[in-house]
Amino acid sequence: MLSDAEILHTLFDAALRAALPDGKFAGRLPERPKGRTIVLGAGKASARMAAAFEEAWSSVGGSCEGLVVTRYGHGVRTRSVEIVEAAHPVPDQAGLDAAGRILSLAQAAGPDDLVICLISGGASALLSLPADGISLGDKQDINRALLRSGAPIGEMNQVRKALSAIKGGRLAAAASPAPVVTYLISDVPGDDPGSIGSGPTVPERGDPEAALSILRRYSIDVPERVANAIRANVTALETTRGVVHMLATPKMSLDAAAARARELHLAPLILGDAIEGEAREVGRVMAGMARSVVEHGEPLPPPCVLLSGGETTVTLRGEGRGGRNAEFLLSLAISLKGEAKVSAMACDTDGIDGSEDNAGAWFDPSFVKSAHDKGIDLEAHLSRNDAYSAFSAMDRLVVTGPTLTNVNDFRCILVRP
Repeated sequence: MLSDAEILHTLFDAALRAALPDGKFAGRLPERPKGRTIVLGAGKASARMAAAFEEAWSSVGGSCEGLVVTRYGHGVRTRSVEIVEAAHPVPDQAGLDAAGRILSLAQAAGPDDLVICLISGGASALLSLPADGISLGDKQDINRALLRSGAPIGEMNQVRKALSAIKGGRLAAAASPAPVVTYLISDVPGDDPGSIGSGPTVPERGDPEAALSILRRYSIDVPERVANAIRANVTALETTRGVVHMLATPKMSLDAAAARARELHLAPLILGDAIEGEAREVGRVMAGMARSVVEHGEPLPPPCVLLSGGETTVTLRGEGRGGRNAEFLLSLAISLKGEAKVSAMACDTDGIDGSEDNAGAWFDPSFVKSAHDKGIDLEAHLSRNDAYSAFSAMDRLVVTGPTLTNVNDFRCILVRP
């Protein structure tokens, strides 16, 4: 019989495999163009997507060229598509330079060329090309403030589009009249193509005042010149978004984990793939659900796993270490008070929870008591946003390194009979 830790890791591995782009271009390839095939892209999975596209494209006799930008440490070997690495989540000069080159490549495409766009989570920060009147420093300052604010990803991306010369469909507009085919790996609740990577190939008419309202709501001050630049950054985008293919989504990964759970004779229940909210509050809510399974066999009897995805947020109150998944999990563990039948794991599928070196963490029924015996005050760690340190001290971190994909959070609560 597998241990709780082995089961949790097995289900996470199944979710990760389902999120990789390998083999997923088959049956979704366009006709080969008369001219060039130009591959452009951005995101934590974009290098792996480029390699997988090259493989599929060459199998039908196609050749390609181009450039994608990914996070530092997330590059892979490709045949002809150039890979550039840059900073995430706060953009840097390398990302700015790459975004400028990508826009130039799109502008150089002719009517006989084909533009392939590969977008995954992380593209918003990596594909950083400020609109006229906005500097890289302005974007960095606003990104940092948004990350600290606890704003949901949808609102963050709305602001990023308002600051950008390339997002919100502007990349597709630059490539016109060349046809654009976009392949996506979704990291956003609801899988809206316009929200993934802030939709560089999905045209929309932005609302500058809505973006400014979000900044005011979180008490993020911007210079008047930046506010004016945001108001001026509205373009009538007539380009259609072209063909869009979804290669991987959070639901696909949860379905794969559920299928693996059934093989292990565990009843799976997917609570949702788009759960948002303050990480510690979501932890408390899910602790209540786990207790209901233990005490009443509802919403399903054990042995079972409660699976969920989405993207929680953390409002920083202290100066500790730890991402949203570790914070969720620590809140869950504290709320369960050492419940003897419950173990759990929470990880970011990109392999990096926040800004640390771990994908997330896990616990089993011994966690709370063992932490107490070691003199670790779990409540104090949670109060200062220091979940990473608590799980590290207990040797409960999940460290994968870059997974080369990103379908957001993976949460699994295992309940034994």
